Amino acid sequence: MKLPLFPLKSIFFPGETVPLHIFEERYKQLIQDCRDEAITFGIPVYMNGTIAYGTEVQLVEVVNTYESGEFDVICVARQIFRILTFDHEMEGKLYAGGIVEFIDSVNDADDDLRNKVLDKLKVLYDFMQVQFPPTDIKKFNSYAFAHKMGLTFEQEYQLLQLTKESERLHYIQEHLDTTIAVLEQIDRTKAMIEMNGHFRNFDPLDFNDFEVK
Repeated sequence: MKLPLFPLKSIFFPGETVPLHIFEERYKQLIQDCRDEAITFGIPVYMNGTIAYGTEVQLVEVVNTYESGEFDVICVARQIFRILTFDHEMEGKLYAGGIVEFIDSVNDADDDLRNKVLDKLKVLYDFMQVQFPPTDIKKFNSYAFAHKMGLTFEQEYQLLQLTKESERLHYIQEHLDTTIAVLEQIDRTKAMIEMNGHFRNFDPLDFNDFEVK
């Protein structure tokens, strides 16, 4: 499928709200085409000088328009794709485009796995002293907290490429296990530092028990 492309050093997951500030002429034209023709566009992830995967997004609304001609828009992320070809300009357009292959997501995770990951997320939030929002297990998926669990940009990009929900949840579970273990060690270290900083009574040594050799 041929898709207009808007490369960014950002990662968006399906279902996520995508706020964008539009100021370049080529992307002003793209947003106008989205409004006039109800087309979608893709946001490929620009990483290490290359683009390979990205997410299709759909324009929802233009929320602010400035005297300079710039504007703010809200989009929603839809489907992940892999880029097959890339053109710096689509025919007759200022913006880029290319042929993409959409990647089907396999929803093969059971509630048991979802519950395990959700429980670990709650543990992480407790450590961080952040209130965990009420979450319905039936609506919970691997993308729900993807930006809110301490994944690096590279890890988020790896998550984006996984096609099965079970794979994504296991990936997140492994990350949470590692992160929580580190936080537990930090807590133990803090406790030891605090304990050693307090005044305590020590039994004086009995030098009569020593033997010098």
